[in-house]
Amino acid sequence: MMESIRFGNKGEGLRAVRVVVGAWTTSGTSRRACVVRPGYSSAMSDASPVLVCGDLSRRFGSRWAFARVSLRLNAGERLLLVGGNGSGKTTLLRVISTILRPSHGSLSLFGLDPSQHPTRVRRRLALLSHHAGLYEDLDARDNLRVMAQLGGWTVGDLDVLIRRVGLDPARGDPLRAFSAGMRKRLQLAVMLLQQPELVLLDEPFAALDPTGCDEIARIIAALPSTVIIASHQLRRAAAICDRALLLGEGVPRWRGPARDVERAWSTLHPEAPAFEATAGERS
Repeated sequence: MMESIRFGNKGEGLRAVRVVVGAWTTSGTSRRACVVRPGYSSAMSDASPVLVCGDLSRRFGSRWAFARVSLRLNAGERLLLVGGNGSGKTTLLRVISTILRPSHGSLSLFGLDPSQHPTRVRRRLALLSHHAGLYEDLDARDNLRVMAQLGGWTVGDLDVLIRRVGLDPARGDPLRAFSAGMRKRLQLAVMLLQQPELVLLDEPFAALDPTGCDEIARIIAALPSTVIIASHQLRRAAAICDRALLLGEGVPRWRGPARDVERAWSTLHPEAPAFEATAGERS
């Protein structure tokens, strides 16, 4: 039996860190058929779940960041995590990415126990978060080369990849001269270079202008990977997701089709303005 839980006002706890290769996992009750999108040649077409967790929970001291999260994701599925500031979204992604260990609950990824097979798990997952984890003195092309060498990834035509994320390959500026939006684009290029089977995106549209948001949404929509997106931009993220999980004070409050998440938010928060207006659709 689970001990009593006391929540603080700030469920996110520590901030997210860098582009990380690796993850834990989750279990739950989805009965959707396996969704397979054409793309990376890997075991993603397997009918076995990519991510399973039961009663997954994480606390910092006596304060629970999130608790009792149970999920099951099959290959190619996309889940949208929704919740106000401090609801536990970032901490949940960090636990799934193996940056943090869970305080309670079961966790499995690709049928593996991440605590027993951390290297095998981390090679198949990528986290895009608020911190780039890239080299400030290198330009985009050299950053990609270094990350490919460190990860053991195949390097194709880097100029094509750089253009795909909306950057100019002829521009030789070091990363320190990049805007926040340009850094986010380069992070996405690293993720595409890795070709992970499970992608965790923490506010992927933050720091991007409207055109950039649309471009990144199209790239995410074309990924063959299983994807979890935590975003305040509800409409844009829901349009490219299959299902949604709404967290409130660290615990699941609603789950269902992504297309219904706005209505669920309004039902749970009738006194609050529309979620998009609160979060800032064009931030």
